[in-house]
Amino acid sequence: MTVNSAGLRGRVTSTDVFCGVLVTAVLVRLLFGDLFATPAVAAWTTVFAAICVQAAPYLVLGVLLSTAIAVFVPPSFFARVLPDRQSLAVPVAGLAGAALPGCECGSVPVAASLIRRGVAPGPAVTFLLSAPAINPVVLVATAVAFPGRPEMVVARLLASLATALTVGWLWQRLGRDLPIRAGARLPDGASVWQRAELTASHDLAQALGMLTIGAASAAFLNVTVPRSWLDHLAGNEIAGIIALALLAVVLAVCSEADAFIAASLTQFSLTARLAFMVVGPAVDVKLIAMQVGTFGRGFAVRFAPLALTVAAGAAAAVGTVLL
Repeated sequence: MTVNSAGLRGRVTSTDVFCGVLVTAVLVRLLFGDLFATPAVAAWTTVFAAICVQAAPYLVLGVLLSTAIAVFVPPSFFARVLPDRQSLAVPVAGLAGAALPGCECGSVPVAASLIRRGVAPGPAVTFLLSAPAINPVVLVATAVAFPGRPEMVVARLLASLATALTVGWLWQRLGRDLPIRAGARLPDGASVWQRAELTASHDLAQALGMLTIGAASAAFLNVTVPRSWLDHLAGNEIAGIIALALLAVVLAVCSEADAFIAASLTQFSLTARLAFMVVGPAVDVKLIAMQVGTFGRGFAVRFAPLALTVAAGAAAAVGTVLL
């Protein structure tokens, strides 16, 4: 069964990108095996593979959940559940994010599916930010990474929730509608399970393609950013917060694992390390790539700076009070 393949002919899709990268990687590894012995290339390969392995399971989970929402949940459901006033719908969506264990990659297709079902941009953006940041898996991982410091868990919860709510309210008031790229074109008379299969395969192929691009970019930046820069900035509180906020964007670590990276950066203050954990689930290079593929370049250009600024500010404010 094909999904209107004539209309897609001649276009480069995310599926093409994903398959092209895989084929190229295999050929390069076979033809230039000695190249992978160099430290820089070996480090790039390790980081690239680690990001893909971390994100892929949650990406699949997110696609499956978004498919269930798109196929099985009627639009009227969200009209009944969410308050009519968008200012109240934003915090409801933010708290609902705690119920979805997963990383930021899985929240992108879910947010897109919510918008296709009629959810307003503000609550959808709030869910996009809260789901990977305040779910129980992330909070437990933070407690394990910082033993004896329950204030880090509380600070992460408060700063991440504040980020999601603030961006959601701002987007609802000042932002535009989110232009969702067309989903799978379903044949007339398709059964429920055929619709689910086509929707899931289309969304997964698109998401994997963008994840590949984002992971490759993160791996490149990870290898090229000198660690000596971080050591130089660690002595200044403001510089440390900015440095770790930007490092979170560059490293693109899954939200379930970023607490352990933050815990290892002992030369930085607790507030700076909190900024690393709050910014990462809100904006990083792989997440930007996926948002471009789902919502378009215009959304990412506006959303990434807003999310970065609000997340870093919320972490600094909460950290100053609690840490």
